[in-house]
Amino acid sequence: MAVNGAIREVIGESVNAVSQDPEALETGYLQLLHLVERLHRQLLDVIKDELERLGQTDINSVQALLLYNIGDAELTPGELRSRGHYLGSNVSYNLKQLVEKGYIRDERSNTDRRSKRVSLTEIGLEVRDAITGLFQRQLSSVEHVGGVNNQLIEDTNKTLQRLERFWADQVRYRL
Repeated sequence: MAVNGAIREVIGESVNAVSQDPEALETGYLQLLHLVERLHRQLLDVIKDELERLGQTDINSVQALLLYNIGDAELTPGELRSRGHYLGSNVSYNLKQLVEKGYIRDERSNTDRRSKRVSLTEIGLEVRDAITGLFQRQLSSVEHVGGVNNQLIEDTNKTLQRLERFWADQVRYRL
C-alpha cells in the first residue's frame, strides 16, 4: 500500500482520490494509449513527407528524428536510449546506418576505449535543421489551424509526464 500511495503522490493524485466512474476512466485511458501510439506514427509520416519533399530519400523518418534528437550534442548510444527512449537494438542499427551514410560520426572515448560517442556531421546537421524547420512551420499554425493553444499543450504535457512517471514506476516496482 505504501508503494501505491507513493506512486499516487508522484503522479499528483491524492492518496484518497477514487475515480467516480471506473468505466469512463478505462475508456479514456485506453483511448489515450491508442492516440499516443497513433500520434507517433503520424509524426513519422509527417517527417517522411518532409524528407521526400527535400529529396532526402536515403534515410527514414525514424533516423531523421534520431538526428534531430542528437542535435548539437555528443552522446553515447546508451544516453540516446535513455534520453530518447529508443530500444537498444533500434538505436544500434540506426546509428550504424547513419554512420555508414555519413550523417553521424562515432568516435571512441579517450578515457574508456570501449565506449563510443556520436555526433552529427555537416549533412546530419542539415537534416536536423530541416526537421527543426518543419516543427517551426507547424508551430506557426498549430493554434490557428489545429485549435491547440499553449494552455492545452501545457495540460497535455503535464498529463503525459504523469503517465510517464506512472509507467516507469510500474516497471520499477513491477506493479
